[in-house]
Amino acid sequence: MRIILQGPPGSGKGTIANILIEMYQIPTITTGDILRDEVTRGTEIGKLAKAYMDRGELVPDEVVTRIVEERLSQPASKEGFILDGYPRNQNQAESLDRILRRLGVKLDCVLNIVVEDEELIRRLTTRRICSDCGAIYNLLNKPPKVEGICDICGGKVIQRDDDKEEVIRRRLEVYKKQAEPILELYRKRGLVRDLRGDVGLQQLPAEIKSVLEGL
Repeated sequence: MRIILQGPPGSGKGTIANILIEMYQIPTITTGDILRDEVTRGTEIGKLAKAYMDRGELVPDEVVTRIVEERLSQPASKEGFILDGYPRNQNQAESLDRILRRLGVKLDCVLNIVVEDEELIRRLTTRRICSDCGAIYNLLNKPPKVEGICDICGGKVIQRDDDKEEVIRRRLEVYKKQAEPILELYRKRGLVRDLRGDVGLQQLPAEIKSVLEGL
């Protein structure tokens, strides 16, 4: 199974990716995580990406595409993959087409997670993170045992600046402007499958199976 995973901030992409990994035994290729890893390891691509990141600039498409191509060419991706964070624009989508043609494989679907804005805002404004170890909590369904204190390391549990409502609304606007042209491109190819992201965790695997049935 070869899947592009699309979804706005707070839609549960990480959870859904983990379910897909369990179902199909395929790797997730998350461009943001890979970039950070390349920078940490000081690879050639990592050094190139870091130069842009240090200047507060977006890493160019050609650099991101090099990373994606390298990961898709690895044996671990031979039986399938989940692409998260790529493609983000038409140029990247065209580059992905070229990569897949070279590898002799085709996309099975673009799995688009659909959640109402107000639900996303509710989820993200109640998210908290430990300032020391990075453990993630949610005041609605996974609060720390002692208010403001991390269960794991005893560090201070805080709200990130980008989890405040006004910032979240801007992030959602940016996501929509970025995602809609890509979704439209793949809808014309009949590849998009919409997945409700507001169902309970226990229901998600069945919902995913239902959406992907017949592929």
